[in-house]
Amino acid sequence: MTTETLVYRKSSYSDPGDCVEVADNLPAVHVRDSKNPDGPALTFTREAWGTFLAEIPQG
Repeated sequence: MTTETLVYRKSSYSDPGDCVEVADNLPAVHVRDSKNPDGPALTFTREAWGTFLAEIPQG
């Protein structure tokens, strides 16, 4: 079991109070609601997260 800690960050494009936070400092990517940091988080493989980001429209 690892003792590493998730380090969450918010997008600089986020509105105050309406955003998600991402922790990508470990092998998997974790996503949570910034309004509920102790609530559940989604976990993605790096490959799945990369595919998701590639599909987001740019601009």
